[in-house]
Amino acid sequence: MPEFTLTEDCMRLISEFESLTGAGSRDCVIDERNSRIIFVVNPGEMGLAIGKKGASIKKASDAMGKRIEVVEYSDSAEQFVKNCFLPAQVLDVDFEDSERGPVAHVEVREEDRGIAIGKEGKNIFKAKKLSMRQHDIQDVLLEQPEVSS
Repeated sequence: MPEFTLTEDCMRLISEFESLTGAGSRDCVIDERNSRIIFVVNPGEMGLAIGKKGASIKKASDAMGKRIEVVEYSDSAEQFVKNCFLPAQVLDVDFEDSERGPVAHVEVREEDRGIAIGKEGKNIFKAKKLSMRQHDIQDVLLEQPEVSS
């Protein structure tokens, strides 16, 4: 299990998020560049975090003054990487060992490529940051699907 330290701000935000949504959170990343807060919620608690028709996540977003994004935690590194890219459909995740540690090679459906990358790369940034913190994955690379002629 990789080690990371939660800042006082993150601990306060996690506590506020949990009291607003009822969903437990194990990590929080404040992404100033994209004006959002990303929470890693406990397995099985995505429904609580989002709420009926998005009510819980909207309430948390309004209270915190930033866009809120949630990713469901998984003990499986492969499943966690897939969760980071939702709603893009991940076809495959392969891990390769590098000098620095594991690297995830992710393949998504061609029509979901834009969603996987996100505006100005914000979704790939989220996947890289969270995968490093939660599973010690050194890098996440989006693979180009092979084009058959």
